[in-house]
Amino acid sequence: MEQSREMAKAACHALSNKKAEDIRVIDIHEISTLADYFIIATATNSNQIQALVDAVGEELSKGGHEARQVEGNRNSSWILMDYNDIIVHLFSKEDRLFYNLERIWTDGKSIEVDEL
Repeated sequence: MEQSREMAKAACHALSNKKAEDIRVIDIHEISTLADYFIIATATNSNQIQALVDAVGEELSKGGHEARQVEGNRNSSWILMDYNDIIVHLFSKEDRLFYNLERIWTDGKSIEVDEL
């Protein structure tokens, strides 16, 4: 669990550095076997989404973590980055409102980024 916390912290740091908006962390380890943390962030356009993908990938790679799978492409308005212990969701504003993952995962524990 400590390793996944450090991964989540690194991912949030990378997102923050690239000006991601409304970064949220949801601890789901007690309610799901999918991962320990969901990280959700919003980008203002497709170029920023790609910059966020690159930044998270680079930051986690420094710690020896490679994505198991990345769903979405350069034209997507939702990118999912699966790192086993953490899953990073990057959205356009419209898609984030539409899918509303925070509502779906209300049984998880919301964590402030600075608490990581």
